Amino acid sequence: MEESIMAKAILQLGELTCPSCMTKIQKAVENQDGVSNVKVLFNAGKVRADFDESKTSADDLAQVITDLGYEVLKVKVKELA
Repeated sequence: MEESIMAKAILQLGELTCPSCMTKIQKAVENQDGVSNVKVLFNAGKVRADFDESKTSADDLAQVITDLGYEVLKVKVKELA
């Protein structure tokens, strides 16, 4: 069995125009396997999410957001101890 390695993704987004954008992004990211603690920071244009690296990746999360029609400008990952 693969060991869970938890990490935090911080995704810098292009402009978010309304709070419903925020809700749509949050739900889509939360629905990904291995993802928890999703927070969309509307004014900062960022998404933060904890994820299990054995189940998904920050790039996968960025793709989910891109598939919704939003721009992901930067992806940062840090492992959680």
